[in-house]
Amino acid sequence: MRNVIIVGSGCAGNTAAVYAARANLKPLVVTGYEPGGQLSLTTLVENFPGFPEGINGPELVENIKKQAESFGAEYMNGTVIEADLSKRPFRLNVDGEWQETRTLIIASGASARWLGLPNEQKLIGHGVSSCATCDGFFYRGKKIMVIGGGDSAMEEASFLTRFGSEVTVVHRRDEFRASKIMLERARANPKIKWLTNTVVDDVLDVEKGVVTGVRLKNTKNGHTWEQEVDGFFVAIGHIPNTKVFEGQIELDPDGYIVSKGGARTSVTGVFHAGDVQDRVYRQAITAAGMGCMAAMEAERFLEAEDHQRNLPVPPVA
Repeated sequence: MRNVIIVGSGCAGNTAAVYAARANLKPLVVTGYEPGGQLSLTTLVENFPGFPEGINGPELVENIKKQAESFGAEYMNGTVIEADLSKRPFRLNVDGEWQETRTLIIASGASARWLGLPNEQKLIGHGVSSCATCDGFFYRGKKIMVIGGGDSAMEEASFLTRFGSEVTVVHRRDEFRASKIMLERARANPKIKWLTNTVVDDVLDVEKGVVTGVRLKNTKNGHTWEQEVDGFFVAIGHIPNTKVFEGQIELDPDGYIVSKGGARTSVTGVFHAGDVQDRVYRQAITAAGMGCMAAMEAERFLEAEDHQRNLPVPPVA
């Protein structure tokens, strides 16, 4: 029986492990199918406090993991394939092995939606990105392309005009899902160019190890051409990693955990941390902060429960 199991090993899960381990809760961290979270796909992180020269994403999450292990956190490689949160102790099936726990912290994150292009994954961190706030600074004075037609794409494109010499928005239709105000704001920005009825066939150039351009295709006439670009940002949304908890915990229509205040969820004793609930900020530092919150809530929950159990039984009248 575990006091707390943490699902996810990104900034949120590892920070929760640091706090839970320091509270002597001996947490078990299930690494998940994407160990290290989205930071494991990032190169230089320049906006995490305490690193004036920046730090590589994989190194950052590994450092937090080592810190948690030094306090007694245990890590288990694997993925939760089934869960039973209907009663306590909660039960989690990790690759065929059932684990029981008094409390649960879900920090399984959200995975960026990608286009599925042949070279897309090979160039992540080398010109391909899903986070303008994280990587926009690296493209100062360069040509940037944003893929998408929703609010996220409009917001990312507008933000990236602070850095790029030009920003081109590519969308497969001539109608946008973005809200009117976000679309109007982007259209009013003179640095943003538009390519509608256009899709991306592939990103170039894997042989050079960095994005140098893209191959585009017009969806109406089939015309294809190549265009020079330095930064390629995919802004078509994220998929929260909550499928295994569907029907057992309250999720919003997009699958994000619905917060019940602090780090609490709709199930007593289950807490959330990081991008699995946060659809707004999605930063390493906010995920870490949420991991701290979740661990402290779990600690207080267990402490209150243990105190209640130890209360003397009142005499029978």
